[in-house]
Amino acid sequence: MYAKHMNYMRTEDIRSERRICRNRVRRQREMMKNFLILAMTVCLIVTCSVVLSGFRSNAKDDSTETSYKYYKSIVVSGDDTLWSIAEEHMDVEHYDSINDYINEVKAMNSLSDDAIHYGTHLIIPYYDNVYTG
Repeated sequence: MYAKHMNYMRTEDIRSERRICRNRVRRQREMMKNFLILAMTVCLIVTCSVVLSGFRSNAKDDSTETSYKYYKSIVVSGDDTLWSIAEEHMDVEHYDSINDYINEVKAMNSLSDDAIHYGTHLIIPYYDNVYTG
């Protein structure tokens, strides 16, 4: 009877060991599934962050600096010429040549030729950058 009881216990122990192994395998599969879900979530968050950051930086680049045209009055000094005034105040990004700037100054001030005189006032255009953002 003692031997019979030992056989029964061994069969029970074998079943228990099998159940423990199946549970271990099941837990490992669940852990692997949870790990994959976590990894995919992190990848998704990183991808969304990079894309949104790209959109945000492009928007900033487009709107950080805008150039506006202004006008001011200057007094002609003794050695000033239209050419020297143009060299000092002209913005090369907005005029094709120095002659274009001089022609605009002449038209704004109703000058028929290039002669300007000491002490007279001239209205001249200039551009200034306005930073937004």
